[in-house]
Amino acid sequence: MIGVDVYLYPDGLRVATPDEIERWEFEREMYDQDVRLFVALFSYNPSMMSPNPETMEEELPFEQGQVIKIYGDKDADGFYSGESGGHFGFVPSNMVSEIPVEDKELKQYLLQQGYLQEETNSLGKTFLFLNLETSESSCVTDSMKVHRMVAIFDYDPWESSPNVDFEAELPFRAGDIIYVFGEMDRDGFYCGDLHGYQGLVPSNFLQPLPWD
Repeated sequence: MIGVDVYLYPDGLRVATPDEIERWEFEREMYDQDVRLFVALFSYNPSMMSPNPETMEEELPFEQGQVIKIYGDKDADGFYSGESGGHFGFVPSNMVSEIPVEDKELKQYLLQQGYLQEETNSLGKTFLFLNLETSESSCVTDSMKVHRMVAIFDYDPWESSPNVDFEAELPFRAGDIIYVFGEMDRDGFYCGDLHGYQGLVPSNFLQPLPWD
């Protein structure tokens, strides 16, 4: 007997395609509070580095900067259950660090990207780098530093913008979490992303929101 996934659609009952099943599983995980994202601080090869020779085949190999999905808490031996690139296995907790992100759209983007890079500036502050795929009209360029901001006022470019080309700006409401890229321009605007839409955002309407 062959098992198949059958779902009830608005247009009737039919067999789900592999792509549909993968998408639904992905969306379900985005709402699962037990699924967290971690980044590998170091590369890890279980066959050479595992402290558990008997179970090293059950451990997950990974590269520095790789994004890993972690399920639940670590066990008594200090290992998480994790998955990356469709491969499952145990992950040593001292080799990874949690990415403190709650926004589901950014979480999905990080999983699709698969890797993060870290850089520490002269003040000792660590920034996350996203390798963004951009279009000619986007204000985002590759490997910009990303900061998380929260809007403290509503902003409607059509009513409040001091610029003639206000179409390039993003409207938002107080409380919205906006990811800004790079440094502020000479007019006091950042390049920002809100729910997947990119545009300019005024710095005086925002305040920093720590990652942790």
